[in-house]
Amino acid sequence: MSEKIQVYVEGEPRQYQKGITYEIIAMQYQSQYNNLITGVIVNGKIRELIKKPFEGCEIKFLTRRDSIGHKTYTRTAVFMMVKAVYDIVGKENLEKLKVEYALSDGLYCSGKGNFVINDALIKKVSDRMKEYATLKMPITKDAYTLDEAVAIFKSHRMKDKEKLFRYRRSSYVNVYSMDGFHDYFYGHMLPNAGYVTAFQLEKYHDGFILLLPNMSNPNEIAPFEPREKLFAALKASNEWGIKLGIDTVGDLNDKICHGGISDIVLVQEALQERRIGEIAKEIVSRSGIKFVMIAGPSSSGKTTFSHRLSIQLRTLGMVPHPIAIDDYFVERDKTPRDEAGNFNFECLDAIDVEQFNQDMCALLAGEEVELPSFNFKSGLREYHGTKRKIGPEDILVIEGIHGLNEKMSYALPGDSKYKIYISALTTLNVDEHNRIATTDGRMIRRMVRDARTRGITAKTTINMWASVRRGEEENIFPFQERVDATFNSALIYELAVLKQYVEPLLFGIEKGEPEYYEARRLLKLLEYFLGVSGDSIPNNSIMREFIGNSCFHV
Repeated sequence: MSEKIQVYVEGEPRQYQKGITYEIIAMQYQSQYNNLITGVIVNGKIRELIKKPFEGCEIKFLTRRDSIGHKTYTRTAVFMMVKAVYDIVGKENLEKLKVEYALSDGLYCSGKGNFVINDALIKKVSDRMKEYATLKMPITKDAYTLDEAVAIFKSHRMKDKEKLFRYRRSSYVNVYSMDGFHDYFYGHMLPNAGYVTAFQLEKYHDGFILLLPNMSNPNEIAPFEPREKLFAALKASNEWGIKLGIDTVGDLNDKICHGGISDIVLVQEALQERRIGEIAKEIVSRSGIKFVMIAGPSSSGKTTFSHRLSIQLRTLGMVPHPIAIDDYFVERDKTPRDEAGNFNFECLDAIDVEQFNQDMCALLAGEEVELPSFNFKSGLREYHGTKRKIGPEDILVIEGIHGLNEKMSYALPGDSKYKIYISALTTLNVDEHNRIATTDGRMIRRMVRDARTRGITAKTTINMWASVRRGEEENIFPFQERVDATFNSALIYELAVLKQYVEPLLFGIEKGEPEYYEARRLLKLLEYFLGVSGDSIPNNSIMREFIGNSCFHV
């Protein structure tokens, strides 16, 4: 008679044969969920469906609507795509296949070698991926010693992984395989290719886009929306990294080990300063520009960027004046509330748009205007005699979440405005198949700053991040292509610096707290980086806005 174990599935006691997998249990419950089950949480730990339960364990399901489940689906699709390209092109013809960055609801991928990325190749790759899905091709995970893993990836000509593992502290590496093809991934995987049925490949520029369902609508693929200005900024930053000899974390670690980090910091800062100078020159070259509107998602370094842009404008004979849209908040008793009953400071109705436009139009007409200052403690707008009157050389540098929205500055002539989108667009990869999400870099920045300046814990920052992201999706991202310039504030070395500051904050999140899983994921990401001191970072750097000792009031 087969031995049985008792487990608790979503709180319900059930008996199963010993040796059953979580996948089989999930299949029995799938009909109760609208979205595909992609993983489980067992006694507070994330587990893949290929694993087996044990006596008395408590099982909770993860679906594609969960961040963890969504990432698992995406990762599996990437593995299938990489294998398909290797199968079709042949490893002997493939020098590099890189998953570069997120665009719309897709991942931009590029390739280099003895092949051409065209519609015919993309169709073959897509068909091969569908074949894997139809066959439900199994995906297995095995632990190898570092030497064994390096030998495996050397046989696949994946030099980036050889370099990455050089700095790994653990003696073993978990390697995934599918039909004899091996790859390494930072995170969990689905049991077989049959789970990944929703995907689409499209040619884009020199590479292609792997389109996948998003978390909010995990059963459909939205049409691809090209974002040319964002793509151009990402590509330029990627090219900077290549010129610096840093394409992956392994490359960065090599530079750190060989004492080159100081030069990397100086060169990266110089590249950013050059770009800020180029934007300033373009603003001055356009006659009639009086309002520089700056917006971007959380922790992009908007304040430091505004100061540095103002300095560049001064060198060109302009007299810049900073204005914060936040000073035009409506008073607290008029602030809208969200569906949970909390104040919604991120919606446009939280701003006195009429007063802002009235003041800006008066300034444009040459009138003297007394500008407000918002008291965040009292929730009241105050006036302290701060008056402005702009002349021929004066220019207003306006920063705020709604700066790119035409409704924010509807009364101002279009030719009087210059719009800038700023974001920390991370282009550094863990390795060629494991990208670092831009939002991860920004969240780590914010944790460090929140803890240093506001006494806010990493737990709180993680907890409110979903709300922050919703605000960005509604109020910033829709306008990022309607700008005159895009500035990437990401610094190629920054995670190696932020590591020292954020790790203690993340370790402070206890097991059992909802934010624990995200904290562990970020800690695992940071394990790939060698840490470096921030002592050599200039005091006007955007990084100083987060780690402290900035020469600006930020």
